[in-house]
Amino acid sequence: MAHRVERFFTMPTIDFSRYYRYAELTEALHAFVQEYPQLASLESIGKSYEGRDIWCMTITNSATGAPIEKPGYWLDGNLHASEHSGCMGSLHAIQRLLTSYATDESVKRLVDTRTFYIVPCINPDGMEWTLTSPVNIRSGTRLYPYADEKDGLYLADIDGNGIIADMRIPDPDGNWKVSEKDPRLMRPRDPDEEGGQYYRVYREGLIRNYDGYEIKIAPSPRGLDFNRNFGFGWKPEDEQAGAGPYPLSEPETRAITEFIIAHPNISCAITYHTYSGVILRPSSTRPDDELEYNDLVVYKEMGERGTAITGYPTISIYHDFRYHPKEVTHGAFDEWAYEAQGIYAFTVELWDIIGEAGIKNRDFIGWLRNHPEEDDLKILRWIDENTDGKGFLDWTPFDHPQLGRVEIGGFVDAITFRNPPGKFLEQTLKPNTEFVLAHARMTPRLELREWSAEQLGEGIYRLRALLVNSGYLPTYGSEVALKRKVAQPIEVELELPEGAKLLSGQQKSEIGHLGGRANKRALWGGMFPNDHQKKLEWIVEAPAGSSVKFVAKGGRAGWAKGEVTL
Repeated sequence: MAHRVERFFTMPTIDFSRYYRYAELTEALHAFVQEYPQLASLESIGKSYEGRDIWCMTITNSATGAPIEKPGYWLDGNLHASEHSGCMGSLHAIQRLLTSYATDESVKRLVDTRTFYIVPCINPDGMEWTLTSPVNIRSGTRLYPYADEKDGLYLADIDGNGIIADMRIPDPDGNWKVSEKDPRLMRPRDPDEEGGQYYRVYREGLIRNYDGYEIKIAPSPRGLDFNRNFGFGWKPEDEQAGAGPYPLSEPETRAITEFIIAHPNISCAITYHTYSGVILRPSSTRPDDELEYNDLVVYKEMGERGTAITGYPTISIYHDFRYHPKEVTHGAFDEWAYEAQGIYAFTVELWDIIGEAGIKNRDFIGWLRNHPEEDDLKILRWIDENTDGKGFLDWTPFDHPQLGRVEIGGFVDAITFRNPPGKFLEQTLKPNTEFVLAHARMTPRLELREWSAEQLGEGIYRLRALLVNSGYLPTYGSEVALKRKVAQPIEVELELPEGAKLLSGQQKSEIGHLGGRANKRALWGGMFPNDHQKKLEWIVEAPAGSSVKFVAKGGRAGWAKGEVTL
């Protein structure tokens, strides 16, 4: 059960040159709430596997209405354990919304009229693990899919420097060789190449039950992938690695799923991951021509804005971000959010050392499989110039207790590939926060533009309401939301004074949905209805001087209220 937390902390000054641990995150969130009580509240929406609170900050101006009465927006980070930029990116958005409210009119308008639900760290156990241990894990800390650790090479910091690097071992049958252009780099051996010095390259570690010959790779003892555990399109472990024993088997994924379902005002979302410097959109499992056409158009329009703001390209996961050309990924958050809830969800992959090194317009996944040597040289030059010698470990001889003489070295991926070095963190986060704000402005928004009473005779009045959707999206959000029946139609209701009588019209009724600006960009031949508004009328008999209240509940578009004196 969610509960509100009241404690006393000093106003935080977030240090965006480093990555916060869980206790620091918790303190910062409480301090923000204490400093901005009218704009922010904090609740725990669940407990992690190890019992840590999963904090959700709600940001909206309480003086302009309750959070559920406004269009909702979701932002989260650190679903994957080592992707710490997502947590810091969420903190950056929180700080921007709260500290700019008094000075930035566009931010004030957003906080007055929308509700932000921000979970900086979905996975506090994994975040804490990877900030305090050199051994990387994908998501959760519990043993999965096996109850014990299996034979083979497992990660271990055998040289005691606090970093898991690579081990290279001379082997005439090896498939790697030293680069002729820079001896720090390893290059694939050519298919027909013979007669040189070759190596096998492994991650730094030890071998459980080594027989002196075969080096097997032990499966990760903590093989959960929370981004394969969501309910839509979930597949079991033999079809989708990391999926968990059943959909939402993990308390972390279950907590955010239950929260989002309980907040039907949410129509747009971003989940922060790393890395690649790219904005990903659904679907993970279907080609674009199988998506709802109008939703695809909207996704592309939203993505265009994201690209313009961040410089990150926006691509389809199915078409452009598959780890294997003949396989798809199942059980992802953005897939569930869109396909099951009709929420326009993006996965933003923060940070891109490859792009920073000047390697642009690449195939994001294909590049990881194969790329020219010049690209590695560019990355190494960037590391030399920007990481103060901490981004690459020179190959150093080491007497491995099982393999004998090896060399340990290579890229320090924790501060190069997975997350930016501290001095590059804030400049990475700033434009992405602006995309969050822009995306939130695209939500539907119900407004009462007119609420009037015209006297027709003694004690007889005509009431007139003009409801308008001033948002970009229609009040139902997406076509999928409409099809899944998760978008509530607009309900309108009159609250009549004592002794009043309704002569025409209904006191409470559903009026369907209102359109938005989405899918109406064409100019040549563009003839579009003004379906964003609805006029409503009633005839009432009531005492002069009494008042009639009106409320329209628009679900994803929020509520609109009015009161008129007769």
